Amino acid sequence: MIDLRRLRILRAVAHHGTVTAAAEALHFTPSAASQQIRQLSRELEVPLLEPLGRGVRLTPAARSLLEHADAIQARWERAEIEMRGLEAEPAGPLRVAGFPVVLTRLLAPMAAALRTAYPRLDVRILESEPGDSLDLLFRGDIDLSIVESAPSTPGLDDTRFDQAFLFEDPFDLLVARGHRLAERTSVPLAETARESWVLPQPGTTCHAHAMTACGAVGFTPQGRHQALEWSSVAALVAHDLGVALIPRSADLSLDLPVTRLRLEGSPTPARSLLTFTRAGARERPSVAAAVTELERLVPHMMA
Repeated sequence: MIDLRRLRILRAVAHHGTVTAAAEALHFTPSAASQQIRQLSRELEVPLLEPLGRGVRLTPAARSLLEHADAIQARWERAEIEMRGLEAEPAGPLRVAGFPVVLTRLLAPMAAALRTAYPRLDVRILESEPGDSLDLLFRGDIDLSIVESAPSTPGLDDTRFDQAFLFEDPFDLLVARGHRLAERTSVPLAETARESWVLPQPGTTCHAHAMTACGAVGFTPQGRHQALEWSSVAALVAHDLGVALIPRSADLSLDLPVTRLRLEGSPTPARSLLTFTRAGARERPSVAAAVTELERLVPHMMA
């Protein structure tokens, strides 16, 4: 018999990339985690880790085993749902994570609506960036996360997670109220080629969106200012320090002297927002209720 706790450690090594990171996530020492994997290797009589420089990597046998380990985890999620009853009213703790924009525009109203509809459901919201949310989801610390699709996002064939499209969030052009374009209702992005820009910080998905969108119409945006939060981007734009692309879902202060302009042409720059659960957990009554409420809220948010 295979000790499922050892499979859990192997899954964590594959997810986090190193034995040390996996041990930290599972509250083991690195030596204890390594020992558990060595024991699993002896039980199966196949090597599971092999040296790679100063570290290690999974062997083909380990990767094959992981497919079965992910399937076991998903089956356990489904078994737990069946034991509690598929028709049961949502109850107990529901832990949901999202980054700041979706927390303020979606998760907060979702939690309020679910509290009214299901008094026995204890919704707990956590602000978290997408990469951190997926780590929390993998470890079982949360049940549902809203994640922005990016090159680093797990694919549809990733057996650790279940993902589903939630909504498309188009980008608008943000300009100062006194800007030459401010009286327009829409503008071709190419018309901003000679503008100074306020850009998200390099390395972020929103910086990639801006560079890709501008590159698609023939220019590279130039600007002296970078910011992390959309409120910071908007504050810089409000002082006419540059123009910016900003998601339509971003909630800005009404006091800021800025104007949003729709972008002309096709395709319009946009980001895709996804709901993520662990594989097998989407049918959990509490998770299903949360996803249904999120889908109800999206049209109101984007109106």
